[in-house]
Amino acid sequence: MTTSWLFIREHVSLLIFQTILVLFIFLLYWLDGFRDYNTAIYSLIISILLTLGYLSGKYILRRSFYNAINRKPEKMEDALIRYAPTPEHAKMSLFMRALYKIYQNEVQALYASQHRQQDFMNHWIHQMKTPISVIGLLLQEEGELDRESIAEELGRIQNGLDTVLINARLETFENDMQIEKINLKQFVQEVVNEHKRLFITNGVFPVISIEDNFVVATDPKWMRIVLLQFITNSVKYTFEGGKKVYLNAESVEHGILFSVRDEGIGIPNSDLNRLTKAFFTGENGRLTGESTGMGLFIASEVCNRLGHKLKIESEQNVGTTVTVLFENGESRETDDTEKSRRTKRSNEDL
Repeated sequence: MTTSWLFIREHVSLLIFQTILVLFIFLLYWLDGFRDYNTAIYSLIISILLTLGYLSGKYILRRSFYNAINRKPEKMEDALIRYAPTPEHAKMSLFMRALYKIYQNEVQALYASQHRQQDFMNHWIHQMKTPISVIGLLLQEEGELDRESIAEELGRIQNGLDTVLINARLETFENDMQIEKINLKQFVQEVVNEHKRLFITNGVFPVISIEDNFVVATDPKWMRIVLLQFITNSVKYTFEGGKKVYLNAESVEHGILFSVRDEGIGIPNSDLNRLTKAFFTGENGRLTGESTGMGLFIASEVCNRLGHKLKIESEQNVGTTVTVLFENGESRETDDTEKSRRTKRSNEDL
């Protein structure tokens, strides 16, 4: 469609209105007794010329705009029309620019997510070659099968698979989230007991110091993943036996502050600001050769989406402390405490 035909189609309603208006004025003059045809023809010609002059000037001013929207777009930037001859078009141009910015942000977020997923899968596949190769070598050995070593390598594969599934589920986190009020001490004890073999194998002892009446609102399933990551890191980077991992909680002004502190090798200051970035392993990760760099990234993502503030502090050769602030946490009286208080009040009344 040519620009001139597009312009005419846009102003058909104006031409029809102008024609009706001129005919109506002529009708008024006719009913009033005016019969001079020459004056009527002159007035008609003048109105036509003025209308054509107005439309011609408008077409000249808007020709660049029509050329821009009449061309076949080749890229998304073509939506950002720079020609805005009228306030309406100027406002539309600003609207399109804002819309394009939203589109760019969404595309970049999608690209980053896909790129991260692809990098993670490539990294994970490369990492899983090691336990598979070890299992293959163990199966080729003659004599009694080393079941303990095979179980250890299978555990590594299982942990890798769990990480892949968790990373995939992050994309639909909001659909999978379910907030509940849980007893913090009971929750921590359950996670520690489920993975007591991890502590026993590495000779590290957990020390839980949490009040019985601390209650927090969170997603138990996702928070279990986060806590397991903290515990795993604390144990994995504590190379000396007989050390402890302290799991504490205290009531603060803004809620319940939960912390996991170890006595491990600590983290260099240069790595602290990058710990929660995807695929960042740091100096400590290179020591073990098993780090994917995704554990703390997933923990940070989960905490952010649940609204829990995460903070990591560390000192080399002293240990690392990871804290999570449950701003919705509260201290509730336990049933035993309530009963004792009621008994005390009744005794005082007597």
